[in-house]
Amino acid sequence: MSVRTAAKWMLSFNCLIAFSAVANDDDVFDHVIERAQTLADAPYHPPNETLPSALKSLDYDLYRQIRFNPERAYWRNESPFSMQLFHSGFIFQTPVTINVIDSGDVEPLSFSADNFQYDGDANRLLEHDLTGSGHAGFRLHYPINNDDYADEFAVFLGASYFRLVGRDQAYGLSTRALAIDTALASGEEFPEFREFWLYKPDENSDSITLLALLDSPSLSGAYRITLTPGESTEADVEATLFARSDIEKLGVAPLTSMFTFGEASTERPDDFRPQVHDSDGLLIHTGADEWIWRPLQNPSSVRVSAFVDNAPSGFGLMQRERDFVRYLDLEAHYHRRPSQWVEPLTDWGPGHVELVEIPTPDETHDNIVAYWVAEEALTAGESRHLHYRTFTLNEQPEANSLGKVVRTRHGSAAVPGEADSPSADQRQFIVDFQGGKLDDLTSNEPIELDISVQNSEALLPQVKTLPNNGQRATFRLPPGREPRDIRLRLMVEGVPITETWNYVWYPDA
Repeated sequence: MSVRTAAKWMLSFNCLIAFSAVANDDDVFDHVIERAQTLADAPYHPPNETLPSALKSLDYDLYRQIRFNPERAYWRNESPFSMQLFHSGFIFQTPVTINVIDSGDVEPLSFSADNFQYDGDANRLLEHDLTGSGHAGFRLHYPINNDDYADEFAVFLGASYFRLVGRDQAYGLSTRALAIDTALASGEEFPEFREFWLYKPDENSDSITLLALLDSPSLSGAYRITLTPGESTEADVEATLFARSDIEKLGVAPLTSMFTFGEASTERPDDFRPQVHDSDGLLIHTGADEWIWRPLQNPSSVRVSAFVDNAPSGFGLMQRERDFVRYLDLEAHYHRRPSQWVEPLTDWGPGHVELVEIPTPDETHDNIVAYWVAEEALTAGESRHLHYRTFTLNEQPEANSLGKVVRTRHGSAAVPGEADSPSADQRQFIVDFQGGKLDDLTSNEPIELDISVQNSEALLPQVKTLPNNGQRATFRLPPGREPRDIRLRLMVEGVPITETWNYVWYPDA
C-alpha cells in the first residue's frame, strides 16, 4: 500500500469516528462504504498477525475451556439484547475489531481477560501476556423462547460466517456474506469480516443493526445487517461490493450445511441413526412461480448443479424431517435444526441458483452449499449493490401453497422371489407428496403425472393415493450409464398442484 493510499485509508477511518458523533445511521454506513472502496482501490494486504504465541497453538479442547463470563455481557441490564465475545485462538488466528455505536459515539471494545473464564488447563494462559489478543467474533442474545431468559440467536465467528436460530431451534446450517469461486479448480476464496460496528439497542428494541467491513484478495465490501429474533429469526442484509480483480464466480447469499445420509442414500454407515443431516433438500421459488424441490445427497465425487432462472423469488436449504424418530439423536437434535430461506429485495436479474454437494465421511464436515450466481460477472473496478433478507423457519415458506415432497425412495425393481426377474436391472422410484392443494382435491379431479427424464425415459409412471391422504408418484428407470436428470410434478387440468421434484440419478453410485 502506498503512503498516499495509506493516508487516505486512515483519513477515511478517522472521519468515520468523528463524523458518526453527529451523523445518522445512513451517514455512518456511507463511510463504511467509502472505506471499502478505498481498500479495493489498493492492492490486497492480509491483516497483521497480532495474536500472542500462547494462543496460536491452542487445540480444540483447550479453546473450549475459555468462555465469556455471562455476568459481563454487554447491555444485559439495559436492553432485552445482550452481547458476548469470543476469544481468539485455535482456528481463529486473526482477531476482528468490534465497535459499539452509542448515541453517535463509536467505542472500540478492547480485549480484557477479565471478561473471560479460563477453566482447567486454560487457566495457565493467564501466565502469558495476552495483549493484542482481540476477539474472534461475537454472539447475540434475546429472549425468544420465554421472557425470563436471553437465548443465543445469532453468532458471527470465522471468515464471513454467521448462524441464526429461531424459537425452539438448534444451530445447524450457516450463512455467510459471499462465496467466491466455490468448486472451481482454481480454489475457493473466503472473504472475511475485518471490523464490526454494532448499534447499541435500547430497552424497547426488538431488532439490532450492525455494520461490517469485508475484505479479501478479489474484493472488499460494506454490509449493513439488521437482525430481528423471534419464531423465525430474520436478517435484512444490504451490501455494496467493490471488485479488485475479475471474479469468475460470485456466490450471493450462500447457505452452508451438512448432509451425511438420509432416506434415499444408497450407502449408509454402520450407525443406529436412520438419518444424519442439517438439511435434507434445496427449495427454489423461481421467477416464473415454479417451486422446485431437490433432495440432497452425499455424493462419491463433487457435484455441481445449476438451476437457471431470471429474477428468482427465493431459495433455501430446508430441514423438512422434523420428527425425532427420523433421527433418534438425543445429542445433535437434528429434528430441531432450522431451515433457512433467502428472499431477494431487489431484482437479481438472470443467473442461476447453484448447488454444490461434496463427499463427506461423517457429520463433522459441512459438505453442502447453495447460492445465487448472477449471469453478469463482477469485474475489476466495478461495484455491485445487494439487498435481500434471510430467515430461519421450521416449515416451508408461507407463499408455497402447493403439495410438498415428503419422501423420496428408490431401490431395485426386481420382483421379490422371482429368479432372473426381467426388471432386476431397472431402478424403482417413489416420490410422496402431502399437504397444500392436495388437501382440497375432490374425487372427480383426475391427477396427472407430469414427468421428464433427460437421457432416458420413465417406465410405468403412475399416481397412487396414500393411506394418509397424500399422493405417490412411481416410475422406473431402465439400465444405462449416463446420469438421469428427472423432473416430475402432479397436475390437475394442466395446473400444478405440487412442487416440482428434481433428482439426478447416477447409475455408478
